[in-house]
Amino acid sequence: MSLIVENLANIKLRIKNAAEFSGRNFNDIKLLLATKTVSAQNIITAIESGETLIGENKIQELKGKYEELKNTPHQTNFIGHLQTNKIKEVIKYADCIQSVDRLELAEKLQKRLEFENRTLDIFIQVNTSYEASKYGISPENALTFAQQVKQLDRLNIKGLMTIGLFSAETEKVRKCFQLLKNIQIRMLEKDLPVYDLSMGMSNDLETAIEEGSTIIRVGTAIFGRRPYPDSYYWNDNKEANPQL
Repeated sequence: MSLIVENLANIKLRIKNAAEFSGRNFNDIKLLLATKTVSAQNIITAIESGETLIGENKIQELKGKYEELKNTPHQTNFIGHLQTNKIKEVIKYADCIQSVDRLELAEKLQKRLEFENRTLDIFIQVNTSYEASKYGISPENALTFAQQVKQLDRLNIKGLMTIGLFSAETEKVRKCFQLLKNIQIRMLEKDLPVYDLSMGMSNDLETAIEEGSTIIRVGTAIFGRRPYPDSYYWNDNKEANPQL
């Protein structure tokens, strides 16, 4: 058994145990493979083990891995910050964008999709930790923003996404997830179809599941702390990016 397959089994067990602890159905929680800097071959190993959702943060990686992955059935989510000048490229390779966080981006996505005569699944990203270093619509503006996005008929709203506070204090992290859940409840009351909650990663997935997450994004705990291949070591502005 490869290390990736073994790690996948451990993560699935963690998800299963967290679901049981929370009184939830394990099958209602999906695992998304966060594949930033992961080689196409290692992604294929994970997909062949039964996982079909992957998430990429960088446009260059979306493009660079496309040919190697295109014949292996999977769904690609874009989970990084999306610049409006990269829309054309992203929608060519991604099945879903989980990081829609401002009206300008939503409207430009709409225009491009109209031009291509197609639709696209999206998540609205909310900055539940209120950290200036993180992207996402503010919690206070999330409902109004979602109502605006709903008017854009080429965008299929599927859910909400957030990145929890990076902290060893579980209850501080929990507040981020509770906030997203409360926003979801208010949106559902307004007939906004935010049925999925994408929240929780390697370090906090149990807490996220307890608070209602339906999609867990895990990378390091599956693929390990990997080196950065030269071709993936740059961000979209061609600047060194050691924080990938």
